[in-house]
Amino acid sequence: MSTATDRLSADDLAFLARPLHGFLTTAAGPQPPQPRPVWFEATADGEIQIFTGPDTVKIRRLRRDARASIVVATPASEREGWISVAGRTTVETDGAHDLAARLAARYWDLDDPTRAAELAAILEDDWVRIVLHPETVRRFTF
Repeated sequence: MSTATDRLSADDLAFLARPLHGFLTTAAGPQPPQPRPVWFEATADGEIQIFTGPDTVKIRRLRRDARASIVVATPASEREGWISVAGRTTVETDGAHDLAARLAARYWDLDDPTRAAELAAILEDDWVRIVLHPETVRRFTF
């Protein structure tokens, strides 16, 4: 069953708390959309946040047009289900390192020395936080 609202439900937040990849698409004007897989976090306030470098194509596009969407789907081994969140974004200069550390712990086994070293290298770089403020939330669940 497909439904649409303007905010994430408690069930949506539980689904989005899983270590799934999201596919972020930014508005690109005359360019065709080019979704990119991203780590993400849904906040208790129902916003979606990701971290990225301050000079990435995503950031350049969002500075021209703040609209974006993310789609998150169940793995192929499960019954089909997905959530799509679209809205305006803000680019925040604070909190990106903390977000990166939380997401690394969610997606990686940080007891693995290789992954721990990769996280340490990530935390040495400059990052910004993209916050997607939902305007439309669509979902498909059984």
